[in-house]
Amino acid sequence: MGMSAGDERAASPRDEEWPEAEKAEKLARGAALKWASGVFYRPEKLEGLGHYRRRETQRNSSIQSRLKSTVQSYLEGVSAGLEQLRSAAQEVQSVCQDLGAARWALLDSADHFQGLQQMRELMEEHVQLASVVQVLPQIFSVHEVFSHILQLLRGQHLLEAHVELMMVEQLRDDILSQLHLRGLSSAQATVLSYFSGLQELNESLAKQLWDIVGSSLRLVREDPVLFVTAVRIIEREEKIDDTLLLEATFLPPGRPKGWRQKFYQVLQDTMTGARFHAPRMDAEGPGLAKHLAALQKDIVSELRVVKDLMVQCVPAHYNILSVCTATYHQALSSHLQEILREDLDKQGLFLLLEWALRVYHSPEMMGHPDLLPEVDVSALDPLMSSELVDQTERRYVMKVKASVVEWMQRTLDVEFKEWFKEEEPETDHQGFFQSALPAIVMQMLNENIQVASLITNTLQQKIYNMALEELEAFLGRLREALVQCGKEHQQDRAVPKYYISHLLAVLNNNLALSNSVSSLHPDTACREVPASLQAALDRMQKKATQLLLEELLLDLQPLCLQLPSRKWLSGSQLVGSMCEVIDKYAKDFSRVRKPVFTLLLAESELLVANQYLRALLQRRMVCKSREERGQLCHRLLQDATQLRELFCSLGLDRSQQSLEAVFALRELISLKDPALLSLEVLGFITKYPDVSDEHVSTLLDIRGDVSREVRHVVLEMMAQHPQLLPEGYRPIFSTILVPVQELPFCLRKGKCA
Repeated sequence: MGMSAGDERAASPRDEEWPEAEKAEKLARGAALKWASGVFYRPEKLEGLGHYRRRETQRNSSIQSRLKSTVQSYLEGVSAGLEQLRSAAQEVQSVCQDLGAARWALLDSADHFQGLQQMRELMEEHVQLASVVQVLPQIFSVHEVFSHILQLLRGQHLLEAHVELMMVEQLRDDILSQLHLRGLSSAQATVLSYFSGLQELNESLAKQLWDIVGSSLRLVREDPVLFVTAVRIIEREEKIDDTLLLEATFLPPGRPKGWRQKFYQVLQDTMTGARFHAPRMDAEGPGLAKHLAALQKDIVSELRVVKDLMVQCVPAHYNILSVCTATYHQALSSHLQEILREDLDKQGLFLLLEWALRVYHSPEMMGHPDLLPEVDVSALDPLMSSELVDQTERRYVMKVKASVVEWMQRTLDVEFKEWFKEEEPETDHQGFFQSALPAIVMQMLNENIQVASLITNTLQQKIYNMALEELEAFLGRLREALVQCGKEHQQDRAVPKYYISHLLAVLNNNLALSNSVSSLHPDTACREVPASLQAALDRMQKKATQLLLEELLLDLQPLCLQLPSRKWLSGSQLVGSMCEVIDKYAKDFSRVRKPVFTLLLAESELLVANQYLRALLQRRMVCKSREERGQLCHRLLQDATQLRELFCSLGLDRSQQSLEAVFALRELISLKDPALLSLEVLGFITKYPDVSDEHVSTLLDIRGDVSREVRHVVLEMMAQHPQLLPEGYRPIFSTILVPVQELPFCLRKGKCA
């Protein structure tokens, strides 16, 4: 529906004034049209038009009523606010009038205020003069009080002297404080000059206090009154210090005194006095032992006094027992480091380690029943740091090592001289040769290891490791001495006279050392001999065994040189003579203990077998007929059997003998059909894999009936079946060199020698 022109003119000014109203009206009309078009888009809906009109009329009436109510409430609030503003404006105007009147009144009274200021200054001056007049008697009596305090101090009436001293100090400090507050610093020098005697009295009192504290351990036992008095005075001064530091804006000269801290310092200096600054001590041990024993006695005695007596004479917050305990602990720690700077011998180092790590914590010192449980050093740092302990243990090990090396060298020198004496070595109750060397060496090493166990397990392990290293080095030097003795014996077999007996004693000694090494280890569960030391023991045994076998070889060689010969083939007693030599040495070998005796027998048997085979292979024989081969085989069988039975009778089992190689070699020579040699040789080299082509070729030569073709087949077969030495195999042929000779040895009576 449209509006008339008059309505538009009437609405124009309002629209200009309220543009939002026009916008709202347009939106409302648009919404209404949208709603009507949605409701009445079909003719049958027009029937409900009257119903919609009545509903909307009622709605509009309700909205208009609420709007009128809201506007009415708003207008009433605005009216009340305007009324309050009017009232406030009237009150402000009234206040301004009153302020103006007061201002004029104050301007009229300015002259009177100036008079009041002068009166105030006069009043302040009067108060000051009154204060001065009040303290004048005290000020005039200061020097008299000084004299009285001095008399009290000389008579050791310390509490009374301190009370008067505090009063004079309070007077001086009050005056200085007033001067400071009024900015009269120039006058302070005059006051300090007037009270200059205070400094001397303070120093005199302090000197007496520190003398008392310095004698506190004696005083608490004899007469604790003086000590308690000194502590009371110190506590008074501490309270004054605390009060001034917390409240005052001005610190008087000499404050804070810090006498409690000085008390601790004097007490600690007294406890760590001359005893911890002793002159240079004897580094050889006895002087150090005496010094440590004195320290132990004094510290226990003094801590007992502190615990039983001094604790009762001081406030609980002093923790005097803990302080004294820590003081002794730290002083001892520094003192031990100072002692360690000396070049201590092994006894001194041991004493120091034992004292610091064992005695110090034991019931004889800090664990004393009279000190427990109040004294507890477990919460403090170790007396010796782990680094210092390790360093000291290493120094001790080096000193022990030097002593061990020197002792072992002397033992070796004595042993070496014993070898060249004109008498046999001593024997044990079973008749085995021996010397005192193993007992001396092992006892020395074992004693040092056991002594180290008194300190720490780590030191014991260090000494154990050193002992094994030095024992290994000693075995090396002993072996060198044995080699030197062997060289001298080679030049003259009569020197030493009992050369073989001493070699057997060396073997028994070596076995004794080997059996004793495991007992050195501190832990019974870890008694395995180190590989390097076992190797040194093995080298020692091998060298002594080698020298003995060289002696046996020297006696066997003249007989072996007669192999082979016609005399030997014809049935001489050559092998019988060899058996006599072997039996003689076997009787000597029986003076050595069984494990080594068995080894000597096995090595001797191997030597005999090797020399026998060497003689056969290096001095080539050629059999010219079956009869000659039969004669040779018969001789080999008899010799090998006789030697085997000898060694069996001496206790060497057949399975351990190398003479079986002679029987196997005889089988090759006695084989009737040369065509079967390749098969026989294959079995031979399988059993004795160190046999070479040259050895087999020499054996074929000895037969004398092997053709070139058979030889080629045998050597070809060996080439196709290379042999590896099994583990634990004892070489027999590899040490036998077979030289090429132009003219082979033969059995023909007319041509053979």
